[in-house]
Amino acid sequence: LHTTGLTSAALAASAALGADPYELDAAADARTPSPALRATARRLGRQMMRAARAAWPSPELDRLAAAFPRGAHQPVVLGTAARVAGLDPEDAAHCVGYETVSGPATAAVRLLGLDPFQATAVLARLAPDLDRIAARAASAARESDVHALPAASAPLLDLTAEHHASWPVRLFAS
Repeated sequence: LHTTGLTSAALAASAALGADPYELDAAADARTPSPALRATARRLGRQMMRAARAAWPSPELDRLAAAFPRGAHQPVVLGTAARVAGLDPEDAAHCVGYETVSGPATAAVRLLGLDPFQATAVLARLAPDLDRIAARAASAARESDVHALPAASAPLLDLTAEHHASWPVRLFAS
């Protein structure tokens, strides 16, 4: 959460502020060394774009979709959709933070048979951390240009993503 979540949250907050989506997408590429994770981020961004354009039709989303027909990185799409929906940068960063922790929690419940109420309790206990990360990401987006946004890394995540991508049968795309 404190590494890739902060980076993605800052990218989404910058998009919510109206930063150049081409620069943001290039920054996302530079901050995502794993080709498998870059491909997944674009696929998820393309899927999110379909939903966002259905929910909040706008020329801004149309332009972003046209500029990235194979999909912009998901945080860029999320931040742009947040902007179109009238949300602020901290709201966009909160969305990324929650998605960062809720996806693995859901997977743990399904794959490991964990108690869903216990998993939800863990998510609730993470709320103060999510608040801090969202505030930090939004502050970085307001105070920095795209190139100075957080670029935290998680090398083990990159390595395992590449290993996972080579499996003939995979459980998840991301």
